[in-house]
Amino acid sequence: AGLCSKLNGAVPGEPVKTDKISRRGNWGNQIEFILTSVGYAVGLGNVWRFPYLCYRNGGGAFMFPYFIMLVFCGIPLFFLELSFGQFASQGCLGVWRISPMFKGVGYGMMVVSTYIGIYYNVVICIAFYYFFSSMTNLLPWTYCNNPWNTPTCNGVVTPRGINNTLANVTRSLVTGAAEVAVEVVNKTKRTSPSEEYWKHYVLQISDDIGNFGEVRLPILGCLAVSWVVVFLCLIRGVKSSGKVVYFTATFPYVVLTILFIRGITLEGAVTGIKYYLTPQWHKILDAKVWGDAASQIFYSLGCAWGGLITMASYNKFHNNCYRDSIIISITNCATSVYAGFVIFSILGFMAHHLNVDVSEVADHGPGLAFVAYPEALTLLPISPLWSLLFFFMLILLGLGTQFCLLETLVTAIVDEIGTDWIVRNKTVVTGGVAIVGFLLGVPLTTQAGIYWLLLMDNYAASFSLVIISCIMCICIMYVYGHKKYFKDVEMMLGFPPPIFFRVCWRFVSPIIISFILIFTVIQYKPITYNDYVYPGWSLAIGFLMAMSSVICIPIYALYKIAKSEGTTFLERLKNSCKPDVKWGPALNEHRIGLYATPGSEGEVEVRPLKEELKEKEDEKRDEISLTIQGSNGSTAHNTTPSA
Repeated sequence: AGLCSKLNGAVPGEPVKTDKISRRGNWGNQIEFILTSVGYAVGLGNVWRFPYLCYRNGGGAFMFPYFIMLVFCGIPLFFLELSFGQFASQGCLGVWRISPMFKGVGYGMMVVSTYIGIYYNVVICIAFYYFFSSMTNLLPWTYCNNPWNTPTCNGVVTPRGINNTLANVTRSLVTGAAEVAVEVVNKTKRTSPSEEYWKHYVLQISDDIGNFGEVRLPILGCLAVSWVVVFLCLIRGVKSSGKVVYFTATFPYVVLTILFIRGITLEGAVTGIKYYLTPQWHKILDAKVWGDAASQIFYSLGCAWGGLITMASYNKFHNNCYRDSIIISITNCATSVYAGFVIFSILGFMAHHLNVDVSEVADHGPGLAFVAYPEALTLLPISPLWSLLFFFMLILLGLGTQFCLLETLVTAIVDEIGTDWIVRNKTVVTGGVAIVGFLLGVPLTTQAGIYWLLLMDNYAASFSLVIISCIMCICIMYVYGHKKYFKDVEMMLGFPPPIFFRVCWRFVSPIIISFILIFTVIQYKPITYNDYVYPGWSLAIGFLMAMSSVICIPIYALYKIAKSEGTTFLERLKNSCKPDVKWGPALNEHRIGLYATPGSEGEVEVRPLKEELKEKEDEKRDEISLTIQGSNGSTAHNTTPSA
């Protein structure tokens, strides 16, 4: 105990500065935070959207604007959100003590996270469904001889050595559809077994977004499994999720590597990778390419969702979040590039097998994950094994993001209410949010569910995120004041933000965000799903979803102005923008300088001995070795109770 006291700079018999918030909780160690943030940022979009954007926008040439946007927009915004949450040790609502009028931005983040959390878990549950379906000797989407197949089905795998075209012709003639047989033979129209399995068996898709049909019970069951898994992993907040991410954040890389090694050994893989990487430099001058690069960086890093602020709020006050933001951002983008090699090596093999161009088998979104890739897997020896690995990887990628989405909502609720009961019973709140999320996801398991899922994906988190992020930058840099914020960061990290980040926060990043918003509006096209065109009323619902998060900002601002002190509007406006008296570091030991209150400097958090002993028992396994405070601000843990 004496050694620990010396390492912490305390005198024996005096309280020890632990740099921890026992009431709220902290990460067990910094690796847990980094892995959780990597799991949050690296999601399904890295696998099914980035490779598609890359080949559509000039292949290797797309990498140039992509990394430019990463440096000038992605990493600065990532660092801004991490430092924001870590300084205040509050979730996406509590941090707006910095300027109470802008608390609507936090509510907007909660709305966005709610929408994404609902449909994201449905995607995970479909991955669960395919994972369970892969536990067989023969993948069910291999051949066209199933009850759900249509006469136009034409598989790429020849059953039992019979010529595939002849087999399909024979099957079609037996059904009495001679004209369809000719169509199949000529390959003027081909529907793959994997596409028909997806549409006619898994989804049993209806003909219209308004025609819900029946609930698909197998998908509903998998949705329940998804929510139970998420709840169990978050049952003790960051203490439990921090342990789970050791597996969920790292194992996808093991699977990616296995699939990569298998992919590059296939015939035609080089063609696919060349198609993926070959630069088309003339496209560099196309504004659309730069717009796609900026949008992909912005959305893939999870900016303005509230998750980054929430995850950083569980850090110790002096943690080096500057270092973390660079590590996590680069890891996220490197994963996207790596996933592209995996995807296009397999698609190149598929194009070679079918004797078509890679562009004819390349796809993005659910089409890649549940149609193109599963079909490619049927061409591989021991195809069920590769299918299990691929869908297990999708499940883990999805869960990593889903953990943070749910934790964002739960943390915001607990921090906002803040009573002792709700802090002690955070598990009840987590269970309640999970149950509500499950019930709201039920309509997405109907026969029209895929239409609604894509509608939410396209509108719930589109231009609204850009607006939220832009307002956040303006509030921190110009309403609160950039000089004050730079001093806050210096007080927290021990050094001021590098000048590059100061320039980006004030000028460059807001300009790029505005460019993304303008580009999103100019590029807007009504959503379609294959040949299905969404009706006008459904697009109106989509816009309402998008606006529901943005509208929180002016509504709350007007409410706060009305409730603020002052006789004139300008006085109330000025008072509503002033930082709250509670703004600043959460622990008294860190409230120095401007944040010091009379008699508060040097104080430490007071806890009952029983509570402290219980926490020490829980963390004893994680505190085998002592960590002496270094440049990253980590502190030695006191492994025995304070005197």
